[in-house]
Amino acid sequence: MGLRLSLFALLLLLSCSTPLLLTNGYPAHNSPFRHYHHPRFASHNYRDALTKSIIFFEGQRSGKLPSNQRMTWRRDSGLSDGSAMNVDLVGGYYDAGDNVKFGFPMAFTTTMLSWSVIEFGGLMNGELENAKEAIRWGTDYLLKATAHPDTIYVQVGDANKDHSCWERPEDMDTPRSVFKIDKNNPGSEVAAETAAALAAASLVFRRSDPTYSKLLARRAMRVFEFADKYRGAYSNDLKPYVCPFYCDFSGYQDELLWGAAWLHRATKNPTYLNYIQVNGQILGAAEYDNTFGWDNKHVGARILLSKAFLVQKVQSLHDYKGHADNFICSLIPGVPSSSAQYTPGGLLFKMSDSNMQYVTSTSFLLLTYSKYLTSSHNVVVCGGTTVTPKRLRAVAKRQVDYLLGDNPLRMSYMVGYGPRYPRRIHHRGSSLPSVAAHPAKIQCSAGFSFMKSESPNPNILLGAVIGGPDLHDRFPDERSDYEQSEPATYINAPLVGSLAYLAHSFGQL
Repeated sequence: MGLRLSLFALLLLLSCSTPLLLTNGYPAHNSPFRHYHHPRFASHNYRDALTKSIIFFEGQRSGKLPSNQRMTWRRDSGLSDGSAMNVDLVGGYYDAGDNVKFGFPMAFTTTMLSWSVIEFGGLMNGELENAKEAIRWGTDYLLKATAHPDTIYVQVGDANKDHSCWERPEDMDTPRSVFKIDKNNPGSEVAAETAAALAAASLVFRRSDPTYSKLLARRAMRVFEFADKYRGAYSNDLKPYVCPFYCDFSGYQDELLWGAAWLHRATKNPTYLNYIQVNGQILGAAEYDNTFGWDNKHVGARILLSKAFLVQKVQSLHDYKGHADNFICSLIPGVPSSSAQYTPGGLLFKMSDSNMQYVTSTSFLLLTYSKYLTSSHNVVVCGGTTVTPKRLRAVAKRQVDYLLGDNPLRMSYMVGYGPRYPRRIHHRGSSLPSVAAHPAKIQCSAGFSFMKSESPNPNILLGAVIGGPDLHDRFPDERSDYEQSEPATYINAPLVGSLAYLAHSFGQL
């Protein structure tokens, strides 16, 4: 099942958990950071985790697999995608544990992989090329999806019918329906996120493949113009197909600001700076929210735009330093304005459904903002408390270390990393015998016997980070529990940058 924001779950979480919290966001009975310190030596092999976090994307590939495919239990799939509308939509990524290609989270994944490389690619050494391959697999598809002007193909596959089967992508026989947005059926959030992905990726390939970089930048500009000109939410017209999987809850304003921020950074065209100056407040630049993920990009836009002020001295964007600081102050344990919630073991906890996506995205923002602050000799002031870049790095490291095994269960939430990790993840291809092991087709409903089995998954989806533990640090490792046991591309994408930074800072790269 595709991961999604559950408003009901969020309300339930708030109603259940608020009495347990003190104002600093700690559970009343236990400070989550009390038992941990930061030794000078690395407690984890961040380089190994980095390698695996990138290999994971090969397990999510759709289309014709290349000869250098490392996740060898996968085979070609979806080779006629797009034919229902006479377009070529072969390629791209399956978002999570199912066989649907959702354009909204795929674009966000591509943006965050690109941002990881833009900020920390210089530290990646041998993994840089692998990270760029993962990005190109996304952008090649997004170029196909945006080939026709004022049209974006935003989904391949009928999610409801796909979810009624448990079958390998190589076997799937559910409808590969194609869904699009256009002038008459707009989708500003998907279009602007796609523009952000193309713009960010254009920076990644600027030196190594300037022709491809220019193609990405030109397409990003065209797609953003479409997003802004024909405004509307894609989950209005496509509601039966995209909801509840990737319904747009936060509106499309955050994506317009985010897309403009990326185009400003990628093109240096004054049009985008002017757009941000004129529209920033209307698009929610100063809204008080601190959740960053596939649905809400406000915080990411604030951090991104703060660089233009802090490092490039674009004075007209000075407000974004304040907006970014507000986000930081809401997050850091122990400061007066902290409103973030942490588990007893110290994990940032936002939502019961795929919480780890917020852990990886927030950790990346902390490390990225600490980089901007360091280079501009700045700090964050939260009330009377000064928060240094070093403190931001320590909080981010603590979150990544928890993910890799420094937690009450001593469980790594990255498949294949460490001695103990989830064995029954909610993922069709991983849980069913591979084509090599079982060449005969496994029919739609026949796969459910494997899904319900207690046996470990036969195929290791190396590097996959799953939804993670609950508010009390518990994790049952049950395949049917998609909220906690399903991996997703957008959980891994920001983690790539954080792991590169940590591997380098401990001399592992």
